[in-house]
Amino acid sequence: MLLVLGEKGKHASGTENRRLVWKEVVWPLILELNNVSFTLSEYQRKRNEVCTKFGIPVTVTSRGLVSLLQKNILFKEKDLYSIHYKLIPYMRLKVECNYATIIKEVRSK
Repeated sequence: MLLVLGEKGKHASGTENRRLVWKEVVWPLILELNNVSFTLSEYQRKRNEVCTKFGIPVTVTSRGLVSLLQKNILFKEKDLYSIHYKLIPYMRLKVECNYATIIKEVRSK
């Protein structure tokens, strides 16, 4: 899951960064906190753990977080981030919520 710069196109890299941040940082953090939102400092703590574990630079996760915001999967207000309301049932059930699921849920009407 490590992103190697230069091997993929712009869109593929963006998708991989989103997937990494969602799977390894955001969703585990949501389940850990048992809350639909998290603070910037909580995110940074989890992000640092993941970056150390996988040996990836913080910039990769930063791009992934921004991309999740741009796709309306996450929303930001001041230093508080929250998940899309359609993902709340997954959090309450404490189930795995992979990237394909979030895209399907967020895009469905």
